[in-house]
Amino acid sequence: MTRQELVTAAIEHRETTRVPYNVRPDSRMSEKLRAQLGWSEPRATLLGAMDLNEWFDNDVEMVRLPWWTWHELEADWRGVYPPTSLPKTRGTGSYDSFYDDLKALRDQTDRYVLAMVYGSHFEKANAARGIENFLMDVGGDFAFAKRLCTLIIDRNMAMLENVLHCPEIDGILLGSDWGSQRGLLMSPDVWDELIRPGEQREYDLVHAYGKHVWVHSCGKIDGLIPRLADMGVDVLNPLQPECMDIAAIKDEVGDRMAFWGGINTQQTLPFGTPDEVRAESRRTRDLLSRGGGYIFAPAQDVQGDVPLANLEALLEVAREGRL
Repeated sequence: MTRQELVTAAIEHRETTRVPYNVRPDSRMSEKLRAQLGWSEPRATLLGAMDLNEWFDNDVEMVRLPWWTWHELEADWRGVYPPTSLPKTRGTGSYDSFYDDLKALRDQTDRYVLAMVYGSHFEKANAARGIENFLMDVGGDFAFAKRLCTLIIDRNMAMLENVLHCPEIDGILLGSDWGSQRGLLMSPDVWDELIRPGEQREYDLVHAYGKHVWVHSCGKIDGLIPRLADMGVDVLNPLQPECMDIAAIKDEVGDRMAFWGGINTQQTLPFGTPDEVRAESRRTRDLLSRGGGYIFAPAQDVQGDVPLANLEALLEVAREGRL
């Protein structure tokens, strides 16, 4: 079984010989590792992928898409009231180079290829307006907030069409942070009206091309998870144990949705002992992989304050069962 087949089987809740993993460091941890390994400069890899991916030997290869960004917005876009000027956007990256690099990547690896977007909707609105202003828009001028979110999704749909035909891509990672560690940033009813229709358009498009939908949202979003399962989300990240009952979530929707994450990054990884890291990692893996549906990982990228001994303990558990 290739690693692409392994990850696909886990997502689809089929029996696998081991639990796949995808562990990523943040920029500070990357610097610590390069110093430890004697790498003076980041090593270039295809598509801007993380240069340490080979060292981690992950089962997933994450690549960046040509996408779009806001461009030279007028000053009124940072004002308190809805702006009167038209929003400007521009594309980023080269499709020709992306297509060529994807083909070369598939020739070189048997990993599952996940194309990253991350903050694709709600966070795009925040980037244009500032989060305080946009949350005021949601409360004070909902019609404007809705128009802005629809504009974002319309642009996303066009950009996705440019890459979804690529056979080398196995899944698309979308998402935005809809919660804090105390709860949702908006009521579920507001989310249903403001966010859900556009998200559903994206998920349906990705599925129409036979790809998996991965969604990232930090925070305590328990109230949305059954909705996301109903909408067809295949993989949810990060599943934060610091603010969520991950066992209850597994029981409620674990037969319809896979999870990527779940291991504590706020206490255990930075402050625990290596033995404590191993124990929690095995406990989380065994819980979330029951019946399939798990990609082993911490709830967030491994931060720079994590001792290297704890990272090594995490990876030791991640690699258990690998031949």
